[in-house]
Amino acid sequence: MWTRRAWLLLGAVALLVPAESLAQGIRDRIRGNREPVTSISEAQASELTLTVTKVDVRPIQVWVRTAGTGTGQVLRAVVPAGDARFIKPDQRVRAFPPENRSSMFQARVTQVVPGADRAEIVVTLVAPGLKGSSRYVLEIVTEHGDLLSVPNEAIIETGDKRVVYVQGSGGSYAQREVELGVQGELFTEVVKGLMPGEQVVTFGSFFIDADHKLKGS
Repeated sequence: MWTRRAWLLLGAVALLVPAESLAQGIRDRIRGNREPVTSISEAQASELTLTVTKVDVRPIQVWVRTAGTGTGQVLRAVVPAGDARFIKPDQRVRAFPPENRSSMFQARVTQVVPGADRAEIVVTLVAPGLKGSSRYVLEIVTEHGDLLSVPNEAIIETGDKRVVYVQGSGGSYAQREVELGVQGELFTEVVKGLMPGEQVVTFGSFFIDADHKLKGS
């Protein structure tokens, strides 16, 4: 008997897949075809704006967010030692007053003073900030090195696992569990589960995941 969750997923897929393809998929499942691989045509991929991205070594940027105070163009902030080890002079900083988040100012890290469990960061605004404002939210752009990674959009959380969908031959897409490391603003490090050069689904991964769950239900 179909569960309520399965019927909801079937309805979601029905909105995206032509009736013929959906009917064939149901017949396959009734006949016992439960191979957990999703196959779609080029036309369907185009309609879904399905895109894939290569697993590759890329620089991963992580934004360290903290509060800065000061007057004029010089601001000071304190960050935990774990974050401070990635902060270096001349790194880019975005600064904006909490009361006016639409006013963003470009800045640079000019000094890092390490301590036992935290560090003091000195930031200099490229241009003067808002007159009268002495508090700013700082977003420091740090680099965590070149790491094997995938776009954040490719990663799907399912229970306590993280999975991606890897493109195979003939328009097939297979689920792959991955072990992740550093999570950046755009990309996340892959520690285990993928090889350089493989292609993973980014935009459209929800459709692939819904169809995969239907086949396994």
